[in-house]
Amino acid sequence: MFARIRSDIQCILERDPAARSTWEVITCYPGLHAVWLHRPAHWCWTHGLKWLGRFTSHMGRWLTGIEIHPGAKLGERVFFDHAMGTVVGETAEIGDGCTIYQGVTLGGTSLYKGAKRHPTLGKDVVVSAGAKVLGGFVVGDGAKIGSNAVVIKPVPAGATAVGIPARIIPSKSGESADVTEAHPKFQAYGITQEDDPLSQAMRSLIDSAAGQEHQIALLWQAIEKLSCAQKGNCVPSDAAREECFEADKLNQLVGK
Repeated sequence: MFARIRSDIQCILERDPAARSTWEVITCYPGLHAVWLHRPAHWCWTHGLKWLGRFTSHMGRWLTGIEIHPGAKLGERVFFDHAMGTVVGETAEIGDGCTIYQGVTLGGTSLYKGAKRHPTLGKDVVVSAGAKVLGGFVVGDGAKIGSNAVVIKPVPAGATAVGIPARIIPSKSGESADVTEAHPKFQAYGITQEDDPLSQAMRSLIDSAAGQEHQIALLWQAIEKLSCAQKGNCVPSDAAREECFEADKLNQLVGK
């Protein structure tokens, strides 16, 4: 038990640069208190003391602002950083080394009792502030959920999910898509240097449209030259002989 408590404290010291001492972590970190209060609540829940488990969970919510259903399963070294307003549903499972920030919901989309309604987070998953992970699917090991993302489908290991609804940015060569430096002790948040997949698709469409307009302009210009050589002009007055498609402006609007 004491080894697990030491592990809980140490994981916070490693992941939060604002944590200055063990005493500060023990006394001033509601995320740690929420984890400690969840353990007796979960024990009561799994040993048939449902009301006592719910009441302990309710007291934990009142004291910390973090609501963890007593039926939820938490692994080792789980860190709720700030985490005010975080909600963890009954059938949710949080793997070892996960980090969850404020305003996160691990929620369900089904009303069937006894069904797996809430997500399962693998090891070392980061769920950023305001994210909503909804459904009984799996978020793979080392994945990251971007701030305010709404995730309604599985996330592969090492990938980053961003947007509403969340779009998946896959990892490359087994490495995370996160922007932080290689091999750090901890990578926070779901921030990526890679383009949003929707932006990539939009940029491809813009480039394709610009290329087609260029080809059409060349064709009309060639037709105009040929018709002039034949001492006539069959080119309509409204023919697009000049390019006016503002691809650069549209790419700037799409952004990264």
